[in-house]
Amino acid sequence: MFIPAVGVALVLTLLAAATVPMRDRLYLSVAQTVEESFLGPLAGLVADKGLLVLVAFTGVLAAWLWRNDRRSFGTLAVGGIGVVGAYLSSELVKLVVTEPRPCRALGIETVLECPEVGDWSWPSNHSVIAASFATACVLAAPRLIWLVAPLAAVLAFSRVTVGVHYVHDVLSGMALGVLVVALVVVVLLPFASRLPILSREARAVPPTG
Repeated sequence: MFIPAVGVALVLTLLAAATVPMRDRLYLSVAQTVEESFLGPLAGLVADKGLLVLVAFTGVLAAWLWRNDRRSFGTLAVGGIGVVGAYLSSELVKLVVTEPRPCRALGIETVLECPEVGDWSWPSNHSVIAASFATACVLAAPRLIWLVAPLAAVLAFSRVTVGVHYVHDVLSGMALGVLVVALVVVVLLPFASRLPILSREARAVPPTG
């Protein structure tokens, strides 16, 4: 599970690097188009509140796995630790890199209000969190990849459509989220699996009638 995650993170990183030379052109073509269109309010809603949908979905999955598959629940729980680690890593990188937000650097009108000076752009925290939750869900229940991966991508790129991030911000953020969660699961899951509450199977539901 770690090798595929590294592969995904590498691809995202390469794509992010490829967009840097054209970052302003890409950003303006997306952000200005959406800001001037009827899609602006919808993009704003998705970018501002959409992450709550993924968090709620993860909570529902956790409850289902707790009842039906304790081992997979353990994977999801350890993945949750990875989500926190990915977010903290993102905040640390922001403080080191201090890239200005594109809406402030280019001075354009955007769907969402441009964050204050000091709220740095690279990487996108929303993208880190979206990719982190999606990775935790996929590691716990691989068949969900076709649902949570597109959802995470939409949530991440919505941050470009509303004008608060460059494309490479969200691609890098997604790469960081995938990599950190996968690494944390690989390192911590063997220890977590030894806990009695996770190693035993969920109690069978007694038959009715």
